Amino acid sequence: MLVIGLLATLPLGMAFGALASNPRIVGQIVGLGGAGLIAISGIFYPISALPGWLHPIAQVFPFYWLGLGMRSALLPDAAAAVELTGSWRPLATVVVLGAWAVVGLVLAPVLLRRMARRVSGASVEAGRQQAAQRIG
Repeated sequence: MLVIGLLATLPLGMAFGALASNPRIVGQIVGLGGAGLIAISGIFYPISALPGWLHPIAQVFPFYWLGLGMRSALLPDAAAAVELTGSWRPLATVVVLGAWAVVGLVLAPVLLRRMARRVSGASVEAGRQQAAQRIG
């Protein structure tokens, strides 16, 4: 679960980072959005306790499936009764996280190449100089 979870989420983070011109802004947007998605994904409390209209929204994103897979690996089989379908759904978990991994691994290189074309060596050096002045 750890490997497929990383493959499903890290490339998406790279893709979001490549879209933004300011890394601070993307950190705030992705952080708030990620926190909201984690809150509705069943990580902190059972998803069955949430309103029914949130269930399909939570199941679209990888956080729900990563949490489901981790719960299935760490909790006893009896704990599956709290899940939406009453089972751990291991095949669906692997398929959905695999699909997110494929999307991220296809999208991230394209966006990173596009970002690299927009950045010149002079702008990288200017940013390095500004960062050095803030530190020292």
